Amino acid sequence: MISEKDLQEFEKLDLYEKISRIEKRIEGKQNPKPFELGMLLALKMAVEIREQKELGSESAVLVANWANEYPESVVEEAISNAKEFLLHSTSLVDKIRETLIGDDPKEDSSAK
Repeated sequence: MISEKDLQEFEKLDLYEKISRIEKRIEGKQNPKPFELGMLLALKMAVEIREQKELGSESAVLVANWANEYPESVVEEAISNAKEFLLHSTSLVDKIRETLIGDDPKEDSSAK
């Protein structure tokens, strides 16, 4: 698990630094989490958009490589997570906290 401070520091990084951090986190893992893969895919797609490249011009290669390395269910969930990041990024903050630092915001609000 990572801490709230780690998450805040990650949020301050630029797009390319975030990609680098996630790639290092995933590197060498035999079974990365679909959430991690989805986050990486969303960031790669964001770079394509920022650099005005055709969407999927590079990220599709990444997904194709995953299809050769990981079970189909993992790849499909990663794609779903990436879509969620791109379309509903603000609503994912709670999910990120829960997944990465074990913080359930619903528990905090009900405890008050």
